[in-house]
Amino acid sequence: MHSVEVYVVAQLSLAFGLAGLFWPDKLLTLFDVLMFPWPASYRTVRVNSVAAIALSLVLAARLLVG
Repeated sequence: MHSVEVYVVAQLSLAFGLAGLFWPDKLLTLFDVLMFPWPASYRTVRVNSVAAIALSLVLAARLLVG
């Protein structure tokens, strides 16, 4: 059951990362709410998307190894 949870988190992270790279303008409003005191920009959305894809790769490697 634990590996199913890791798989779901990896898939959500990959989906969020790819959505941020393909459609940053649609996620910009979400980042305006999440990062309230600081203004959100396309750069922050892009950096967060790359980090989410890296997280999904780490979780996928964890699934393959263990």
